[in-house]
Amino acid sequence: MEFDWKSLVGKIAPTIGTALGGPLGGMAVTAIADAIGLSDKTEDAVRAALAGANPDQMIALKQADQAFALKMRELGFNNLQALERIAADDRSNARNREIQLRDNTPRILAYAVTIGFFGVLFFLLAVGKPVAGGDALLVMLGALGTAWAGIISYYFGTSAGSARKDVLMFGRQGKV
Repeated sequence: MEFDWKSLVGKIAPTIGTALGGPLGGMAVTAIADAIGLSDKTEDAVRAALAGANPDQMIALKQADQAFALKMRELGFNNLQALERIAADDRSNARNREIQLRDNTPRILAYAVTIGFFGVLFFLLAVGKPVAGGDALLVMLGALGTAWAGIISYYFGTSAGSARKDVLMFGRQGKV
């Protein structure tokens, strides 16, 4: 199972975690990388570093979240709900574009990624990891799994973001 670094960030640094899901994702990744001392400010580098993060780095991440929230306020984003609204609007605009243009490309890509993900998964479960190229196959499975999660979020919404929003707004899971 792949390390869910975005979920970890969402729990420790909710402002940065919310920004990761939208158009401010690049700023969020940079904030994380700076906080934990990475010169490589990419998602892959952050994922790898967080998988082995120590307590001091987690504290630095929490502090970076506070600084990130201040920076967002300076830029005109007053709260987490505004960041979540931006991410939701971004998804909505993509869906509306697809409807207006009657563009089948997202649907075709969704089917291709789904078939590829479950095909590679079934192959690995049925045959096992091949000696030659097995590591590349695992990387492919991880990339396809990440893409598939994005597809599910695109077509069905994101429950993780909604759950995080509920916790922040209501102080509990769900809105009973």
